Amino acid sequence: MNITVYLGSTPGNDPLYTKAVRELGSWIGSHGHTLIYGGSDCGLMGELADSALKSGGYVIGVEPSFFVETARQHEGIQELIVVNDMSERKAKMLSKGDAFIAFPGGVGTLEEISEIMARHNLGVMEFHKPCIIYNLNGYYDALKQLLSHMVEEGFLPAENCARIQFAESLDEIARMLPGENVR
Repeated sequence: MNITVYLGSTPGNDPLYTKAVRELGSWIGSHGHTLIYGGSDCGLMGELADSALKSGGYVIGVEPSFFVETARQHEGIQELIVVNDMSERKAKMLSKGDAFIAFPGGVGTLEEISEIMARHNLGVMEFHKPCIIYNLNGYYDALKQLLSHMVEEGFLPAENCARIQFAESLDEIARMLPGENVR
């Protein structure tokens, strides 16, 4: 399975993010999945790719050319797809993914997973492709509340909101993915 992970290119302030992202990468690699991610060797992105590689995973990075020009790409991954811009990057990562996970990150992470959420809501994306928000230590509690508010106010159908899954742990993520068992 191709698992697209959206996440920050910085480590964040809490060492828990690094620990958890390493566990996620190791899980992806050791379960024979392919990691699709932003292609950077920086911050959480680099940790995710490194741990997937160390666990025998295949890693595909997707980076716009302006990041490659500033040497932000991960040199150790098996495949690097260079695109023209961020829009093309998002489209490529979306087209390659069988499941989508938002790990804690910044506005770029939010923007990327919002595309997946919108496609689920519009019925554009096949509904069997999981959209998982990794709510590590309550990081995405406010997003969860906002989505509930959208349902309450009549802007998001409850059945569409239910397609957006929130996981509190890697074990929950594993249970949400088709054909997976708890590690």
